[in-house]
Amino acid sequence: MALISLEDLEGLDDEQLHEEVTDRSEPLNEEEHDRMYAHWQAVGRTHQVSVPTEMRGPIQEMTRRNQSSEHEQVPFVTVSRHEKLGVVLYEERVYPEGKWACVSKGDALYEQSISNAFMKLMRFICKENSTGRYLGMSVPIVNKVTMSDDGSNFMKEVLTAYYLPAEFQASPLEPTDPDINIIHRDAIRVIARAFYGTTTEETISHQISILWELLGNSGDVHRDHFMVAVYENPGVPQRRNEIWFIRRDS
Repeated sequence: MALISLEDLEGLDDEQLHEEVTDRSEPLNEEEHDRMYAHWQAVGRTHQVSVPTEMRGPIQEMTRRNQSSEHEQVPFVTVSRHEKLGVVLYEERVYPEGKWACVSKGDALYEQSISNAFMKLMRFICKENSTGRYLGMSVPIVNKVTMSDDGSNFMKEVLTAYYLPAEFQASPLEPTDPDINIIHRDAIRVIARAFYGTTTEETISHQISILWELLGNSGDVHRDHFMVAVYENPGVPQRRNEIWFIRRDS
């Protein structure tokens, strides 16, 4: 078995590693599998989480299928777009009602909660469900954060949600993990602003502040909770994210 050392991993270019092993349809060979698992372990350490060995299968499955053509976009309608000098500052959208698979985690750090929740959802997507099928990836994964009463920091509990692909909306599959719940969400109207990179409590708080500055003193959005939409897996450097403010009439 080919093993990769931490020194070897640190010498890899993240973008190159991601491109080498994702743009393919055949299974990874053993060396590539070890390399990708080591990469995820390294990413996990930056989030202060451990990636267990039972994640090797889901990592291989999702890596093999991780091409944008296989990602189903959560449906939405764009209501308005606000730009400055050709740059989109934020958009307003309506997301229809639908069924989501959700995991609630309350770890010490935000990034620990979302990482541990996403690993559970990965296993659900990769055949740990009532049919044993690969379900397909939908984007974005949406994390709901709730603020403390004084609005100064995040509450520990984070709800991470995966939109069930269209094929399973009418008849949702049952997860084998009791920590995963299938819920129906009503339609919501959001104000979305894109940003790139890692998502931590610090970076999200910064993005919330930026969007407040752009919107001014808007009283028709919720201030006690927000959503963070993530479009790529945690192993992708400079991944695309969005901060969502939710309209009160949602």
